[in-house]
Amino acid sequence: MSTAGQDARFFQRGKIQELRAELQQADRKDKGFARRKTVLKKIVANMTMGSDMSPLFPDVLQCMGIPDIEIKKMVYLYLINYGRARSDLIQHAIPSFLSDCADRNPLLRALAIRTMSYIPLPIITSSILDPLRHSLRDQDPYVRKTAAICVAKLWMHDRRVVDREGFIGMLRDLLADANASVVANAVAALTEIAERSDNISLKLNLTIASKLVSAVSECSEWGQIYILDSLLHFVPQESTDAEILADRIAIRLQHANSAVVLTTCKIMLYLMNYISDQDVIDGFCRKLSPPLVTLLSSGPEVQYVALRNILLIIQRRPIVLQNEVKIFFIKYSDLIYVKLAKLEIMYRLAKEDNVEQVLAELTEYASEVDVDFVRKAVRSIGRLAIKIASAADKCIAALLTLIQTKVNYVVQEAIVVIKDIFRRYPNTYESIIGTLCENLDSLDEPEAKAAMIWIIGQYADRIENSDELLEDFLFSFLEEPVEVQLALLTATVKLFIKRPSAGQELVPKVLKWATEEVDNPDLRDRGFIYWRLLSTDPGAARDIVLAEKPPISTETDRMDRSLLDSLLLNTGTLSSIYHKQPSTFIRGTKPRFLPDSPALDPSTRRAVAFAVSRSSAPPPLPTQPVPAAVALPPSQQPQPVPDLTQPQDAPQQLQLLQDSAGAGDNVYAQLGEVFAGGYTADAPAPAPATASRTNGDADLLY
Repeated sequence: MSTAGQDARFFQRGKIQELRAELQQADRKDKGFARRKTVLKKIVANMTMGSDMSPLFPDVLQCMGIPDIEIKKMVYLYLINYGRARSDLIQHAIPSFLSDCADRNPLLRALAIRTMSYIPLPIITSSILDPLRHSLRDQDPYVRKTAAICVAKLWMHDRRVVDREGFIGMLRDLLADANASVVANAVAALTEIAERSDNISLKLNLTIASKLVSAVSECSEWGQIYILDSLLHFVPQESTDAEILADRIAIRLQHANSAVVLTTCKIMLYLMNYISDQDVIDGFCRKLSPPLVTLLSSGPEVQYVALRNILLIIQRRPIVLQNEVKIFFIKYSDLIYVKLAKLEIMYRLAKEDNVEQVLAELTEYASEVDVDFVRKAVRSIGRLAIKIASAADKCIAALLTLIQTKVNYVVQEAIVVIKDIFRRYPNTYESIIGTLCENLDSLDEPEAKAAMIWIIGQYADRIENSDELLEDFLFSFLEEPVEVQLALLTATVKLFIKRPSAGQELVPKVLKWATEEVDNPDLRDRGFIYWRLLSTDPGAARDIVLAEKPPISTETDRMDRSLLDSLLLNTGTLSSIYHKQPSTFIRGTKPRFLPDSPALDPSTRRAVAFAVSRSSAPPPLPTQPVPAAVALPPSQQPQPVPDLTQPQDAPQQLQLLQDSAGAGDNVYAQLGEVFAGGYTADAPAPAPATASRTNGDADLLY
């Protein structure tokens, strides 16, 4: 019968007086210390449940001299929890600690030194120095490996003592220990100290790195992870060094533990940056594929971690898993976060050879019941059309089929991605605009509304009733979100420029709302910019508002190269799941960059140099105002801005229109009729907005 079931009876809240009485009565006729063990188990159980057992400190302290390893474990656990709170009595435990550190039993020696390192009090710190020094040279490897971790704990409490006593040098000596577990703990301690210290760094040469790799096979899983992770501190000086080391650790890819596999992938990806032979790199990339596929047969949590790391790996090394897109096809039993992660990888792995299979899968996913998943699937179809030009026709056909389903959220998501397809392939798929306009009543989300309004404004000259459609949207202009208001403002101005007669009643109304009745600085500023352009230089207004848009592409989906390299150095950690630098969510964490070396790939060196310069760049100096006494030459004097709060002189305005666009231009003549006819704004021009922009500068005017 297991002791776990028997010990469950101890988890009952007891009173301090009762436990003290039981502990005192246990002194009499306690054969084999059974009664003391029972009482101590009750105390530890109450301590575990959150009860304050510190008043029993003197009574528990008297049990330290009992020569029983089980009792000592419970007493030491008690001291770790309450030693700091009862610092006035902890000094009475020091003689027992020192006696146990010199005991013949290695388990007891290790237990004593570990317990002392867990109590961050000056009197304990001063007492642990000699026992710790002896433990680092102990004959038993269990004591040595425990002492290695104790050095790291002591360094957290008092860094100056560790530096002064030379414990760091003793840790480095343990890297050459004959026992693999001792080596692993020494590596773990040195790595922990190096990551938190400003003046201590861990650097491995080829000899030490080779010895560490040799010790990997004899370590536990945690030890293998520590040793493999420490290889990030080895900087290959020649390509052959990186090749040999990567080849030696490749066998760890077959390990059953997912953490060992991901850590091995991290080190191999790191070493690939220092390998010059592309064929060798491709060979290592092909070795990475099978273990990553195997991870996807694990539980959903491990799957998700693997998928987030795979997403980073395939962006840096596209050859990895390039022919394994079917592995990421979604199963009905997958959890939602696994489904969404697989969708992103499917899109990344899609190419002309497999686009039909991927598109068929995405179309099938769009009929699922999970709304978020369906939205992501529909959006992936649109991204696929932008990424692979040869598949655009099939993607458009699939989107039109989905629109015919009349499912509200599917239709809205399809309209959003079709807008991007229009920008990617101008004058190609405009024939489907009529189908889109049939679904205006189903639009109730800001992003879908803004996308449809953009389409109406962009193709106002091709949509016969574009003015009526925009007028329907304008009915609720003041109640709409800013995203929709900005789209309506720009679309109305486009309509006015392309079809002045249809938009001449709408544009003054929208400009008045935008400049007088809204509080958002983006919207108000854009309204005044349009107003001034149309009233002072209609030719420039046409050139700016109807300027040719830059074609969109999938380049924006790619992660910054320096950030990607940095995240790959954190493979298997939270950083690789969040896709953010550890310093953004863990205070005091050092950023990781690829160290420079003669063997480092030139393109990688440039990316690293840029990242380092950007992270260490000083803040910009404040701009100095120009002294009022300095007179500018006439050519640099600011030109007077027309006062748009006053009625404009019609003949002068029309002359300006004729000068800029030509007297025979009917469009600009009609523009002049509207803005020269006395349209004014009652409110004065606002002060320059100080709020941050909510939209990109590139989308400011069109």
